Parts: sequence; C-alpha cells; structure tokens
Amino acid sequence: MKLPNLLLVISGPSGVGKGTLVSRYMERHPESYLSISLTTRKPRPNEVFGKDYFFVTPEEFRKEIENDNLLEWAQVFGDLYGTPRQPVIDALRSGRDAILEIDVQGGVRVKTCFPESVLIFVLPPSQEELRRRLTKRGTEDQETLQRRLEVAKVEFQYLKYYDFFLINDLLEVAVSDLERIIFSEKHRVSRMEQFFKEGGGPFAIP
Repeated sequence: MKLPNLLLVISGPSGVGKGTLVSRYMERHPESYLSISLTTRKPRPNEVFGKDYFFVTPEEFRKEIENDNLLEWAQVFGDLYGTPRQPVIDALRSGRDAILEIDVQGGVRVKTCFPESVLIFVLPPSQEELRRRLTKRGTEDQETLQRRLEVAKVEFQYLKYYDFFLINDLLEVAVSDLERIIFSEKHRVSRMEQFFKEGGGPFAIP
C-alpha cells in the first residue's frame, strides 16, 4: 500500500548541522524532493549555484515576490531567503515527499498555508556545542558569531510552533531519528483517513 507523501520543514539555528543532516537523509532517500532556496546573500566557499542555493540579486528576489513565485520568504541576518513555489507543488502532486530546509519564520508561514505539513526543529546538544560548531565553521568573525548565538535564543522560542524536535549530537543517530519521525507521521491514522478521502494524497493543492 502506498503511504501518504509529506511536506517536511526542517529548521534550526545556524551551526546546528541541519544541512548535513538533510544531505545524509537525502543520500538514503533520493526519491524525496529537496527544495533549493533563493537567497540574496553571497555564496560561501564550495557552495554551488543551483545545488546549495539559487543566488540572486535583491531586485531579482523582489520580482519573485511580486510574481507570487515563492511559497514563503523571510529576511535572515540582513539577507533574503525564499522557497520557490512551483517545484514544491509539482513534487507533492507527483506523490513525492518535499523537504524544505528553511528558517523558523518560513516554517511558521508554511504551516499556515499547509496545515498538513510536518515541522521538525533540530536542536544542538548544548549551547556550548552550538558555539563550538559555529566557531569551527570559520565563516564568521567574532561579532557575527555572537549575533548568531543571540538570534538562536530567539529561534528557540519558535519551538512551540513545531511538531517534533530532534537533537543533532551524533549524525547517524539524528538521521535515524528523522527517519522515525517521518515513518510515524506517514502512519498517523488521521493522515491516512485524509489520504483515502482524497483518493491517494493528503494535500489539497491550490
């Protein structure tokens, strides 16, 4: 029996390792669709256009907003980030799980538009470990690092809007936890009832 497909939102503070977590999950589940966000920030070393992000100018980003081409968007650390709408809709219509690795503001907006979506918050083992990971990353100066830690405290307050959390301590354990969350959600009775009611899919695509 085919199980329902899901719209999954994965969020967490900078440095928590959510990108690595999602990448490892996608290696195990290539049948899922991973959304690639638009951003106005400059690429970091080794980031690839169209693979990590679509890097665009502020003018190009605003045009996407005006044309209603974004499922959600937010300003984070002075830069704009957004999720292209149509690829996500196409993935859901084809019966694939769609995964959005986005910030907490965007996650709440997606939940408003798609109440059936599943929001997962990735937590660090501790504040000290989060600081260590940000420092090890080496992409920010001390002032920026401290600002990210302060923003993380605000982001933690969004946890109450999320459906699940997992702690990213050991990567393979965290990936297994993510798989268990998705497995459980696909087997939720209320979701299956909606799945059958709509003839094979839980999403009423606008």
